[in-house]
Amino acid sequence: MIAGSILIGAAEDSAAESFAAVDPATGEAMAPKFAAADPGHVDRACVLADAAFASFSETAPGERAAFLEAIADGIAAIGDALIERAMAESGLPRARLEGERGRTIGQLRMFAAFVRAGDWLHATIDPAMPDRAPLPRPDLRRRHVALGPVAVFGASNFPLAFSVAGGDTASAFAAGCPVVVKGHPAHPGTGELVARAIRAAVASCGLHEGVFSYLPGPSNALGAALVADPRIRAVGFTGSRSGGLALMRIAAARAEPIPVYAEMSSINPVILFPAALQNRADTLGEAFAQSLTMGAGQFCTNPGLLVAIGGPDFDRFVAAAGAALAGIAPATMLTPAIHASFESGVAALEGHQGTQLAARGADGPGACAALFVTDAATFGGDAALGHEVFGASSIIVRCRDIDEVASVVAGLEGQLTATLQLDADDEVLAARLLPLIERKVGRILANGWPTGVEVCHAMVHGGPYPATSDGRSTSVGTLAIERFLRPVSYQNLPESLLPAALKPANPWHIARRVDGVRIAGD
Repeated sequence: MIAGSILIGAAEDSAAESFAAVDPATGEAMAPKFAAADPGHVDRACVLADAAFASFSETAPGERAAFLEAIADGIAAIGDALIERAMAESGLPRARLEGERGRTIGQLRMFAAFVRAGDWLHATIDPAMPDRAPLPRPDLRRRHVALGPVAVFGASNFPLAFSVAGGDTASAFAAGCPVVVKGHPAHPGTGELVARAIRAAVASCGLHEGVFSYLPGPSNALGAALVADPRIRAVGFTGSRSGGLALMRIAAARAEPIPVYAEMSSINPVILFPAALQNRADTLGEAFAQSLTMGAGQFCTNPGLLVAIGGPDFDRFVAAAGAALAGIAPATMLTPAIHASFESGVAALEGHQGTQLAARGADGPGACAALFVTDAATFGGDAALGHEVFGASSIIVRCRDIDEVASVVAGLEGQLTATLQLDADDEVLAARLLPLIERKVGRILANGWPTGVEVCHAMVHGGPYPATSDGRSTSVGTLAIERFLRPVSYQNLPESLLPAALKPANPWHIARRVDGVRIAGD
């Protein structure tokens, strides 16, 4: 059911102002109208979240895991209505959204299994050594605890996997943090359907109603009020650099600053090594065009930069990529505003004196892909060329030699990914560049394309600033839970006061490190 409501705990509310989703293909408003939450709604949601924190943060691993699984079941039970609404609001195709729903459900179940295992608690015990000389050692025990209520901002380009029940929400719940979601205004109906599934899971699992609230609305003031609320203890955000920086400034200016985990912008460099270009320039050009235009280029891991040594093989790659792009039809972008921003970015590159338009996608309604070529000196001399153009736009940097390739890499901002297209004869050169690349990115790929992020334990979807606000973190994979936890040590506490994870009897049956040795749970 989509009622256009604000969901604060178990209650529903309306508002004086309303807004509507917009059909991205036509620009026309869609029914129904949605209540636009205001700072008063933020206050009520945060009061409830704060009230829920004490009980929710101390739920046993099995209980919390069952909650995550109940959310997954609830999203699956929405059925085709969820896909149809998401298609209408985003312009994304059915297959993409069905895959995204599967990813959303899958990551909830992954976190459920991870929570049950208990490793995230980092339960550590150093028993007392009263007879140690020259000084005795006290009994010391440590665990990780939840930070507190978390504000999550839905992303425009993933209406399911990075939205209301996406990775930020799943990892915050897994850590034991109540969540207040600011829904993205581009897909409020999709958001409400998922929000209702979460709220139903809260009720069916007998949790405090303040564990989850959903605040739809288009205004920046709504998000600002949420981040500024003193009961919010951390923020998860995926979006533009300007949006992320604005939230970071608000969080830093609070009487008690809080962390903002913002994924903001990345051009995801692809390095084309000489042997790989010589042996497969044509197939690389075709594969690049497919990666660039996937989802209208609206992925945070889109390959927005390629770096290679000039020559005949470089030219073959450019020609193959251009030919492939010419056969790819324009695509509807997520919102008219995103489309306008893309066209503005492409126009700026077309008007730049140091870049040449190498190829465009096929003509027609929608966003047309664009590929540009420049040299290393021009790229290095204008920082704006290294800024993301969100959509199917990319720049190829032509270098004179491997030293110039290294110089381009060294001058890059922080990125989410870097891709190495290489053959066996390129490995010596790649080894030379690898230390530079590691300083710049969160994930390094070989002979693939950066679009597509596997949800698993080893994944890092993060990177040095400005790819993210904290390069030590990831928003995908089980490591994402660490963003919403902090360590607490307990010295010489009576057994009756120890948390369950640290009691001698190990009532949660989790693995623990005792005197430096990992002991499996029973």
